[in-house]
Amino acid sequence: MFLSLVYRATRRVLSSVAVLLRREVSKDAELLVLRHENAVLRRQIVRVRYEQVDRFWFAAFSSLIPRRRWAEVFPVSPETLLAWHRRLVARKWDYSTRRRPGRPQTAAAVKKLVLTMAKDNPTWGHRRIQGELVKLGHQIASSTVWGILHKAGVDPAPRRLGPTWMQFLTAQAHGILAVDFVHVDTIGLKRLYALIFIEHGTRRAHLAGVTANPTGEWTTQAARNTLMDLAERDKRFKFLIRDRDTKFTDGFDAVFADEGIRILKSPPQAPRANAICERVIGELRRELLDRILLVNEEHLRRTLTTYLVHRNEARPHRGLGQLTPAQAETGPPAPVNLADYRIRRKAILGGLTHEYQIAA
Repeated sequence: MFLSLVYRATRRVLSSVAVLLRREVSKDAELLVLRHENAVLRRQIVRVRYEQVDRFWFAAFSSLIPRRRWAEVFPVSPETLLAWHRRLVARKWDYSTRRRPGRPQTAAAVKKLVLTMAKDNPTWGHRRIQGELVKLGHQIASSTVWGILHKAGVDPAPRRLGPTWMQFLTAQAHGILAVDFVHVDTIGLKRLYALIFIEHGTRRAHLAGVTANPTGEWTTQAARNTLMDLAERDKRFKFLIRDRDTKFTDGFDAVFADEGIRILKSPPQAPRANAICERVIGELRRELLDRILLVNEEHLRRTLTTYLVHRNEARPHRGLGQLTPAQAETGPPAPVNLADYRIRRKAILGGLTHEYQIAA
């Protein structure tokens, strides 16, 4: 407000002075010199930084000079002068400091009551909880109740009736098997496919086969071989998670159905529905396939076999509490002081990765 008043007063004073003073030849000559000097400076300086006071005076003097001559006199464009003027005028009408605060926050006791009602009554949605609060005499918007529940991570009422997908996977982990293909391009640009099975409970990975032509018959036979290997290790599963790839035919599903395993198909373009398998495939790419040139099917088979032995026996996993899949089955090792032991390093795949063990 103060700056606006000073600006208006300055413009009026300058207008009065222009009427009272007479123009002299010496002043005209001085103005011509200053204009030429201004033109020279414009050619040499790319950009000038103006402070608030400079903008103030330029905008004020603009009222004394015809608009058509602004481009000749001022070191900035006419659009810039008008923008500075609008900014000064806007500050006069700025009432942001007088604005009242928005809607008051909901009391902590009311938030706690909303969460308690949602916990005690899983079938109640945010509108039902709002009605209960209004019945008690507390006026509150349904959107406010929804915001409280959403911020606390409470799902809508229908989703609180049963376990979430994550809870289901965690509870049934030891009975779930996942499968997916990983494709690799050889050094000769030939595409190969490897079929990978993952045990959710132990994160143990199995190579079912490698081929350049993954037909339905080949995939079905690979499934039979994998189930026989798992049966020898006394592994039993209730569910198999797979995507909707056409390589997984009805014959493939029938192999698992005969063993009492239920097929769970992930939704289209939803990799998170088969997240553990996708994570393992991403691990294979980052730690192995993107770091080695493969020649043919046999080379890929030997490479994957060697790496999966290392992965299942010696590579720790965050999902297992930094244990290896083998340790997840047998239990964590006894605590030791590594300072009292000698550590032995073993190169895997020619030093692509390494294993570390306590020397005997």
